[in-house]
Amino acid sequence: MQDFSNKSALVTGAGSGIGRGIALAFARAGARVAVSDIDVAGGEQTVRMIQAFGGAGHFYPCDVSRAGDVSALVAAVVKDAGSLDFAVNNAAVGVETDALPDVPEAVFDRIMAVNVKGVFLCLQQQIKQMAQQGRGAIVNIASVNAYRPQNRQSVYTASKHAVLGLTRNAAIDAASIGVRINAIAPGAIDTPMLEAALRNAPAGRDQIIDKMSLIGRLGLPEDVAKAALWLCSDDASFTYGHTLAVDGGYLVR
Repeated sequence: MQDFSNKSALVTGAGSGIGRGIALAFARAGARVAVSDIDVAGGEQTVRMIQAFGGAGHFYPCDVSRAGDVSALVAAVVKDAGSLDFAVNNAAVGVETDALPDVPEAVFDRIMAVNVKGVFLCLQQQIKQMAQQGRGAIVNIASVNAYRPQNRQSVYTASKHAVLGLTRNAAIDAASIGVRINAIAPGAIDTPMLEAALRNAPAGRDQIIDKMSLIGRLGLPEDVAKAALWLCSDDASFTYGHTLAVDGGYLVR
């Protein structure tokens, strides 16, 4: 288990699902966790879960698609914690349900605003802060969709391709200032977002799980959290611009 005592971690989209799992894992590893989300109730619940086992967490509401929100978020975290050692850019909105010709423009705009612009804005502020410190590690949450497209998910897939592009270029930009940037590509993880997608899928749940995993089960948020903590740790000190698939073997088929 990693020891992040006296460190500060920011996790966006931490009000549920993968983000919540990552926030809890950082807290269990001793970090002071900044829990951020537009879902106030969910974010505050994550903080209560952290506090229940004696961890340190604080909720910061933020819409990552708004530059002012992101700037204020990073400033508040640094003011309260004294530094920003780790950041996980997880906030995202779900997949669309229509084939590309029928996707409303508003759906395209929202997915791109959160999944792409949100990561871009967070990276900007996080890198600037970490550059002042001379150290830091950032993990962006992408998706296996960036490697293998899914039916009726053209915009979501495009957004996750963009996350990988941002990750790789940001890693080049930030390496010389002591900041490591990597990504994780989760597969089928048991989250509210996936459950919503499964409800709209023409195939049955068991068929989808069989397709998406070599081991006959969905992944858990904890599976992604362990990868995020490793990428932020000194054990990954020679890892830059990499995307780690946490997918139950989906991409090897």
